Amino acid sequence: MGFSGVDPWRWQYFAHQAVPEGLIIPIDDAAAWTLYPRHRWIYDKLRICETQGLPAGPHGTEPPSYPVFCKPIYNLRGMGTGGHVVHSARGYHASLTPGHMWMPLFTGAHVSTDVALARGRAKWWRHTTGKPGPHGTFDYWTVHAARRPTLERRLAGWLRRSLPGFSGVVNIETIGGRIIEAHLRMAEQWLDLNGRGWLAAVVQLYQSGEWTFSDPDRHTGYSVVLFGEHGRRWRIDPTAVETLCRRPGVSSIQITFDAAKPPADHAMPPGGFRLAIVNCTSLKIGRAVRAELRRLFRSVPQASVSRVQ
Repeated sequence: MGFSGVDPWRWQYFAHQAVPEGLIIPIDDAAAWTLYPRHRWIYDKLRICETQGLPAGPHGTEPPSYPVFCKPIYNLRGMGTGGHVVHSARGYHASLTPGHMWMPLFTGAHVSTDVALARGRAKWWRHTTGKPGPHGTFDYWTVHAARRPTLERRLAGWLRRSLPGFSGVVNIETIGGRIIEAHLRMAEQWLDLNGRGWLAAVVQLYQSGEWTFSDPDRHTGYSVVLFGEHGRRWRIDPTAVETLCRRPGVSSIQITFDAAKPPADHAMPPGGFRLAIVNCTSLKIGRAVRAELRRLFRSVPQASVSRVQ
């Protein structure tokens, strides 16, 4: 089976990487849930808070103070679905939702960290920070070459306690150094920026429990995101995308939706429908390519599509 749970627009990263027969590497949370039943608790965000001694509770219990952040206890689709800030008891009681929880509203850097664990020990780190856009969107992500020693020490201790003996790539999201989510898979959105040979080393890690990547070409990269309006059918000419992919400094372009599926079937933040991601080595180049993609996309309102059908 090889890589399990890859979005169609990200097969470009995996298509040419050999995987030994019978080895399964989870790429999305649903695949990891199936593959690692003993570690499913890591998707319970109440448990994530509990392991850090943080106040939290399911909707219906009373937060000790406000503001709080509310979200689903389990969310395997991602994209921040259902997450929102509540500023008062009145707002909290008006928004009570089965299956949701409250937790502290953290401030500080929002960091997405990929960790290669070899038998429970962290062997490789990569940290990414996002520049937020409106209503749950991100303008772009910076995939940093630099390490974060303080954060790494904190996370390494949590990982040793939480996933003893585990071998694989784990993704952890933190705000101000506090863990808000953890995933038993990599952040595949920008894996092509990790350097040549990284994915082959990942396969070796899952196969043998050994990490062999020397990280020779580590450099800062960027993942620039393009959003469009909700409620529309979007299209773009693939040959135009291929031409932009050949631009110097562009590592890859993802068209991040399935045109054969209704827009409502995609997990998207409330602030927009994600159309494309440009992975690149220069933020200036990424923004320029995003601007060209914006001009190339065509759309019709969803209501118009329904009338035609």
